[in-house]
Amino acid sequence: MGFFNNLFRKKEKLLEPADISTLHVDIHSHFIPGIDDGAEDLEQSLDLLRKMSELGYRKVITTPHVMSDFYRNDPKIILAGLEKVRQGIKEAGIPIEIEAAAEYYLDDQLESLIERNEVLSFGNKYLLFEMPFIAEPQNLARAVFNMQLGGYKPILAHPERYQFWHNDFQKYEDIFDKGVLLQVNINSLSGYYSPAVKKIAEQLIDKDMVSFLGTDCHRMEHLDIYQNITCRTPYFHKLLGSGKLLNSTL
Repeated sequence: MGFFNNLFRKKEKLLEPADISTLHVDIHSHFIPGIDDGAEDLEQSLDLLRKMSELGYRKVITTPHVMSDFYRNDPKIILAGLEKVRQGIKEAGIPIEIEAAAEYYLDDQLESLIERNEVLSFGNKYLLFEMPFIAEPQNLARAVFNMQLGGYKPILAHPERYQFWHNDFQKYEDIFDKGVLLQVNINSLSGYYSPAVKKIAEQLIDKDMVSFLGTDCHRMEHLDIYQNITCRTPYFHKLLGSGKLLNSTL
């Protein structure tokens, strides 16, 4: 309750809940059990997917972490986990579709995976990747170029959370101008991560630079905040009505 109490103490003006169902598709979540820091078992996966369906989503593209030194997932592991979840959804009668790609950590391994065409993309060859939270990786520009050279359309996960860019908004504009699509975490708009993260997310929306929203859901708390707070924030309403989001095209 700490987050909710802090938010209400700040007296943030909340609107009527927006219609979440207009998003149709979520592109960033961690619903395959036991392979990263998301759902721990199939029961948790199904609880989260049931809640996603109740919120109005018709499809999720779940994206487990791939990190060479920690989450050593590959397409075989991810797709095997996907089939288990699909079977669970069918048996539980949950009215939602699930696909899988990955959230690739921008390390030395990623460029090798791209070169060997061993990455999981989704939609029209969209490739979701994240950066370290400590500093901009030296190979960022080269990795983006190699993704595009391989025919992929890179999507940078939660750019608003990279504090090393917070005092230099030009960094966001530069990577956007290079053709990298930006995916904002929905709960960034509620201040869940920090006021500074919220401010950057709002700036990206004001500049019409956000192409995708993602829950980045790891646990039920994320969906509770989304349902009770985030969907009532002015910037969530603004982005839904902007016509810029591509979620529903997938």
